[in-house]
Amino acid sequence: MKKLAVFGASGKTGAQFVNQALKEGYSIKALARNPGKIQDQSANLEVIKGDVLNAEDVAKTLSGTDMVVSLFGHVKGSPDGLQTQGTKNIIGAMKESGINQIISLSGGGLPFPEKDQPKFPDKMIRFIMKIAVPKILNDAKDHAELLKKSDRDWIIVRGPRLTDDTKKEDYRIGWVGVDASTKIGRADLADFILQLCKEKEFEKYGKQMPFVSY
Repeated sequence: MKKLAVFGASGKTGAQFVNQALKEGYSIKALARNPGKIQDQSANLEVIKGDVLNAEDVAKTLSGTDMVVSLFGHVKGSPDGLQTQGTKNIIGAMKESGINQIISLSGGGLPFPEKDQPKFPDKMIRFIMKIAVPKILNDAKDHAELLKKSDRDWIIVRGPRLTDDTKKEDYRIGWVGVDASTKIGRADLADFILQLCKEKEFEKYGKQMPFVSY
């Protein structure tokens, strides 16, 4: 079973992912600025104190792992370009370590023209994001471009409004405007990301940006 390098493990979605992955028998190395925020304790979990913006911390986290799961994102006070610079560090460390696969989490505002068919409400949401949170939207786009231009195998998982609903294991995988709704529970979002860690599922969505929702 793969050993996973996880970024963003102390966030709400990250916590769900780590908990579920450990129950599935995965081993995890997780990078966190505040390791105390990661509540799970397991012999299969190694928590490294550090920052995704520090290339040495990222390289240390990837050492000895097989796959990257990148769930970190903007919080209050985050610098501009957080996701882009962090992803740049991750890609660099992946190349050094010979790791090929990465799953990255983003939002529905990130376009995937190849398969999206945004309806009027979707277009309105993206327009509002351009006005209200341009820093986050532009950072998401830039990080996606880095992954596209890299020689790594990537998947960007996108979701709508996140909730704390209990895990249902009943959700849809579509595209913006195609077989999609307006919310997803973090537990089910984490479940889908965990499924992608399996080789067949990763190959199914490789170099795409699936949108998961209820």
